[in-house]
Amino acid sequence: MSILVVGSSNADVFCRVDRLPEKGETIFGNEIEFKSGGKGANQATAVSKMGSATIFLTCLGNDEKGINLLEGYKTLGINTDYIRLVDNVKTGTAFINVDKNGSNTIVVVKGANDYCDEDFVLKHEELFRKVDYVLLQLEIPIEAVKKSIEIAKKYNKTVILNPAPAHYLEDDILKNVDFLTPNETELELLAFGKLNGRSLEESAVVILNKGVKNLLVTVGDLGAIYFSKDNIIRVEGLKVNAIDTVAAGDCFNGAFVSALDKGESIIDAIKFANKAAAISVTRKGAQESIPNLEEVLNYR
Repeated sequence: MSILVVGSSNADVFCRVDRLPEKGETIFGNEIEFKSGGKGANQATAVSKMGSATIFLTCLGNDEKGINLLEGYKTLGINTDYIRLVDNVKTGTAFINVDKNGSNTIVVVKGANDYCDEDFVLKHEELFRKVDYVLLQLEIPIEAVKKSIEIAKKYNKTVILNPAPAHYLEDDILKNVDFLTPNETELELLAFGKLNGRSLEESAVVILNKGVKNLLVTVGDLGAIYFSKDNIIRVEGLKVNAIDTVAAGDCFNGAFVSALDKGESIIDAIKFANKAAAISVTRKGAQESIPNLEEVLNYR
């Protein structure tokens, strides 16, 4: 069994700060680091580290950053045969401020990620035949996400969509999603188009009525809440000393899909993903923070 991740790749620039700046304010940072990131790449890394066969479909600039990222993916055991290096285009870059409590703000310059478009996905339609699960996010053109879902359902594959960054999604997209995995803010934006303090339950009903089969809402250190037409199940998180929450959601998604791929039940897969994400927030960085399978299995 195997998993196809279609999504973004970024070179991350981390700035460590005591606190996040206010609007119009200039503050001094404590240190700067250059890491590998992007929601698609983070999730592909998590899937691979959890021991699942991983194919990654993404676009990088044909520049030093892109080539370095590509080599890093190979080292992680990710199948990189279908990754495109785009000439005369810069690799996507994310600028991340992280405060001493692990909270962050992020600005992404998409770069080569815009070339992971509908035509690129169509060119690799055959890949969707070979896998069992397709994992998607929203840092690539929305048309590519739509086309990926369409092709996946054509071949009866299971679709997991992490709707981040938050983006309006048409009902025709949502009805073909097997697992939707937003956080609380993303859920309300998807349900109502704006933030009005609606409850999780209100937002969940709207999303389920749009045809989503399984809704899995991450709620930080409280864990996750699973909604379906028949059930609402809270799966408690683990209490840890968080120092950096960057990529925690990506770690969760990759671990969750990997557990499903290995035959775990939905609830057991959520428990496994909660554990992986809890470990990740105790470490700095994006992909560097993601634990491997042995670490998760042996945790507590």
